[in-house]
Amino acid sequence: MKRLLLLRHAKAEQHNKGGDHERELSSRGRKDAPRMGHVMDLKGYVPDVVLCSSSARTRETFELAKDELGGKPHVEFLNTLYLASAQHILGLLRGIPDSARTALAIGHSPGLEECAVLLARRPREAAEIARLDSLRAKFPTCALAVLDFRISNWPALAPGTGSLIDFIRPKDLD
Repeated sequence: MKRLLLLRHAKAEQHNKGGDHERELSSRGRKDAPRMGHVMDLKGYVPDVVLCSSSARTRETFELAKDELGGKPHVEFLNTLYLASAQHILGLLRGIPDSARTALAIGHSPGLEECAVLLARRPREAAEIARLDSLRAKFPTCALAVLDFRISNWPALAPGTGSLIDFIRPKDLD
């Protein structure tokens, strides 16, 4: 069994002199990121491996969340995850070491939510239908999708095979 955590970066400032890649978190983003890290810790969503986009807003999201999150994951900051497509994200996920049971990817819209939808199986129960409908409707900043896969290695990760066991938005934490 493998568990995948897909976290969209927290709310960022609209503009930055250094360009989009260097946009930092807004005050709301700096509030939401540690709250999401705390909830992840409470629910046991603690990664062994973290793949994080190299952008300022994703790095800051991770730094604030990890202060609340237990564990000592192996972390990689990847330029190729910056604004990556769903298919590219899937390729990166398939390269995660098999020793990792739980992986966290922190990225951007629209690739991250498209990846979550791509990987999610057809829902089998009302609660799973509601989670997937909510995710498809909007994957807001600092939202977390949690998918479980009945696989023993990450290269076996395939579209339509993940059970969407949780979808948490910052507004759910209020």
